[in-house]
Amino acid sequence: MLSTIQFDISNELAIRLQPLQSRISEILELGLREFNAKKSFNFEGFSDVLEFLAGLPSPDEIINLRPSDKIEARINHLLEKNRVQGLTPEENIEWEQYQYIEHLVRIAKAKAHLKLKNKGQTIN
Repeated sequence: MLSTIQFDISNELAIRLQPLQSRISEILELGLREFNAKKSFNFEGFSDVLEFLAGLPSPDEIINLRPSDKIEARINHLLEKNRVQGLTPEENIEWEQYQYIEHLVRIAKAKAHLKLKNKGQTIN
């Protein structure tokens, strides 16, 4: 089912969108995903990891990847708060996001270890 939505945009944006009319729904969907990701609760760590991995680091660089001091402090705070009094629903979402990132990093590190093993290199 399709819906029609009408809204005002600047003339400049209208000109830029004109050649992309058939893909407006896709553009809005992608933009909405990015918008929602940016407003996530204190979750800059995800973009940091993605930017690092997008730089095509070496296996050694992946293995040596560690969270920033700021993120590590936040994780420790959440762990302690959960132990003492429990987390708010927002903090639970944040915690789940950190767990997801840790999962992705563990996969990347495991693959980096395999690459080094297959090349016959020693692993740190």
